[in-house]
Amino acid sequence: MQAVFLDKGTFSDGVDLSAPAGLSDYTTYDDTPKDNEIIKERCKNAEIIITNKVKIDADVISSLPNLKLIQLTATGMNNVDQDACAEHDVTLHNVAGYAVKSVPEHTFMLMLSAMRSSIYYHKKVADGSWQDNGNFCLLNIPLIDLEDKTLGIIGVGTIGKRVTEIARAFGMTVLWADHQGCTPRNDDYTAFDDVLARSDVISLHCPLNDQTKHLINDDTLAKMTRQPLLVNVARGGIVDSQALTNAINSEQIIGYASDVFEQEPITDDDPLLSVSDHPRVIFSPHNAWGSESAQQTLWHILCKQVADFIYNQANR
Repeated sequence: MQAVFLDKGTFSDGVDLSAPAGLSDYTTYDDTPKDNEIIKERCKNAEIIITNKVKIDADVISSLPNLKLIQLTATGMNNVDQDACAEHDVTLHNVAGYAVKSVPEHTFMLMLSAMRSSIYYHKKVADGSWQDNGNFCLLNIPLIDLEDKTLGIIGVGTIGKRVTEIARAFGMTVLWADHQGCTPRNDDYTAFDDVLARSDVISLHCPLNDQTKHLINDDTLAKMTRQPLLVNVARGGIVDSQALTNAINSEQIIGYASDVFEQEPITDDDPLLSVSDHPRVIFSPHNAWGSESAQQTLWHILCKQVADFIYNQANR
């Protein structure tokens, strides 16, 4: 089978991205523009498309008669038209379970950095402010411990559960939020609004869908009565950027630590950039998933999925 990898450049240079077994032809591109005509040209003979974030819509899928499999190098599938896949008998696979170490550790990197204003203080050392001050330490922005704080988790999958384990090791109380508007399913879960009201830190780990689009908005932010830190390693679209920016400026929440944004890369007009110098705001460029070991694990899982697909096609 012929395969095309449209955005190999989303992986680090040192990761072994050897071709999956069973391919007769394998073409890779570091990046592919958001242009359907270019995507069609690159994939015109492909039976398998491998991609991370290139948008594959119904127009592209319907124009590729040889296409049999779209293999994502990610868990989220919102960049592919799933209805069009079903209509044209194209199999869609994602990869799950590869970042169960990387994302939770990144979550706590962001959380600790914001709670202890680490970037702010790094700049004070680097720009001479500490020397100008003359004291042996600077403490003009309070350092906040995680121990004895309450962490609310929205999205209790594999990653959310691992974040729970780490949080409890820090001495935090953890609340699992049930779906908005639902009665808690059992004693392990807490009503959504109660989690918002009782948490000192809220960490997002839910998928982006119709129910979670702008889940964090003016109304839900108003229910966060403890002025929590909000951490987002899920999807940027779960948060209304303007509402979140307003909440930081009005001190409705203490800060925001995020790895994800509504448009990626972040656009110049994203209101969140206006608070990027806030001492409890820290951003990373959607790389929480991407430790070296996580990337290699992802590729091993992907290779097996592709090889199994090719084998099954040949033995139908």
